[in-house]
Amino acid sequence: MEPKRIREGYLVKRGSVFNTWKPMWVVLLEDGIEFYKKKSDNSPKGMIPLKGSTLTSPCQDFGKRMFVFKITTTKQQDHFFQAAFLEERDAWVRDIKKAIKCIEGGQKFARKSTRRSIRLPETVDLGALYLSMKDTEKGIKELNLEKDKKIFNHCFTGNCVIDWLVSNKSVRNRQEGLMIASSLLNEGYLQPAGELSKNAVDGTAENPFLDNPDAFYYFPDSGFFCEENSSDDDVILKEEFRGVVIKQGCLLKQGHRRKNWKVRKFILREDPAYLHYYDPAGGEDPLGAIHLRGCVVTSVESNPDGRKSEEENLFEIITADEVHYFLQAATAKERTEWIKAIQVASRTGK
Repeated sequence: MEPKRIREGYLVKRGSVFNTWKPMWVVLLEDGIEFYKKKSDNSPKGMIPLKGSTLTSPCQDFGKRMFVFKITTTKQQDHFFQAAFLEERDAWVRDIKKAIKCIEGGQKFARKSTRRSIRLPETVDLGALYLSMKDTEKGIKELNLEKDKKIFNHCFTGNCVIDWLVSNKSVRNRQEGLMIASSLLNEGYLQPAGELSKNAVDGTAENPFLDNPDAFYYFPDSGFFCEENSSDDDVILKEEFRGVVIKQGCLLKQGHRRKNWKVRKFILREDPAYLHYYDPAGGEDPLGAIHLRGCVVTSVESNPDGRKSEEENLFEIITADEVHYFLQAATAKERTEWIKAIQVASRTGK
């Protein structure tokens, strides 16, 4: 009887020989992790046994490379994976941890078990708290803040975070709020913006999180950017990056010239409506952008050359300038979700 497939999808994996990062199709089984060069491959490129393995997340061994987690086997071999965004990393980590625990207890993997936060009060769930903080109506308001002749867009202050935690009765006092906020920061749910908050994270302050109106923070992939004379790592972004991120993940994209298919990380923004695509193995700048205003997006059952496709879950975007883009999702459900999200953005964005 074959092991049950728990989760599968594209992740970027660090090679064990040349240390290069490449996108892989990764399959989490009850007893291990298989990774393939392509989803359509019949044989995996490698297998990681989970029995006795440990998992580290977040893994901060690679500086600016975000959403990385590490699996260390009983033979002390380290395997590094990078997700496309925070929620995706947390979903993989949650299932891998549970699979390891099930192996240790001789149990079958089941999704109905209750998770508890480690070393935090039982009432605190950082993932749920993060989603509440991002709520557009009742969450923390993202603002455009100015300091040192710079404008920080889509961010908020440290004392606003503590105020929100206290007012929503997520914590009993500001000191407890500092502990929770520091945990959110360490887990990657919050990111520092500006010199003051970055220095605190780097260890020059007593606490990594600052209950301070001059300390700025932002949510990962929220559309944050810094304008004017940026002397630090903040990137000056164009108008097309100002939109709110509404969906992201990895898809296969067909090239316009060679017609070959490659895995790309896509970030969908609305108002203005753009779909940017990146090399998932690294690089802060996008490889290209698709302006979605007035576009048409549909599912397709044949290759761009008109022949019946052996590949599944294809869809096409036709821009207002009549440029055709062919993309492939991992599942039919994922294709439908992308099509619906792009259709909404194309109608509402600039």
